[in-house]
Amino acid sequence: LVQREPQLRKEWAKKNIYGEIRKARKGGPLYILHDGPPYANGDIHMGHVINKVLKDLVVKYKTMSGFDAPYVPGWDCHGLPIESKVVAELGDKVRQMSKPDIRKACKKYASKYVKVQSRQFQELGIFGDFENPYLTFTPGYEAGILEVFAELVGKGLVYKQLRPIHWSIGCETALAEAELEYKDISSPSIFVNFPVAEESIGRLVELGLLDTRYSILDTRGEQRESSHEPRVCFMIWTTTPWTLTANLAIAV
Repeated sequence: LVQREPQLRKEWAKKNIYGEIRKARKGGPLYILHDGPPYANGDIHMGHVINKVLKDLVVKYKTMSGFDAPYVPGWDCHGLPIESKVVAELGDKVRQMSKPDIRKACKKYASKYVKVQSRQFQELGIFGDFENPYLTFTPGYEAGILEVFAELVGKGLVYKQLRPIHWSIGCETALAEAELEYKDISSPSIFVNFPVAEESIGRLVELGLLDTRYSILDTRGEQRESSHEPRVCFMIWTTTPWTLTANLAIAV
């Protein structure tokens, strides 16, 4: 298989199998799978593999079902993932660079990995128009984004509003949900019982939320002299046990 697979891909390329499929399906009902582009920020990983293989299965299934199902791959050539890789590669040198020079370095980096990922996707047997991908840093694509954004503004769909966001102190920018990274850590979390105030216990008994055996009053309404019943407590869980000494109350 290791020897046969590269030979098979070369044969597909030589015979222009994808181009022939497009000719054979021309005029058929159109089926478009608009693929959300991956970042051009490094080699592909298993997430890319699963994503692309499953989408390729759909496109090939539709093609074999008689649809004209072209697949145009694309790459997201902007954004924090690419900039972060470039800044890491440049190291301290980046502090002396102008913003335009950093952008040029990012474009060069993205262009490199568009080619790398394109080759890697094709090695998976993915069929598509890899000679004519869409890239988000091309002038035409950037102009299209501005046109669509202007249309949204014109329709009143863009507005300013206060909201909490994820913020990267190091990158000095907002982060999307997909850009958050988590790691497993050992947390000093503990469970603590907070005894309920006596007057509150009486109120809970009155409301029927506690059995009368927890009441500080006996059946005649007089103060109990002593009680061996279990204490009524609110149990809390905290990952910041060092703050317990400053706690005055809990809210339910």
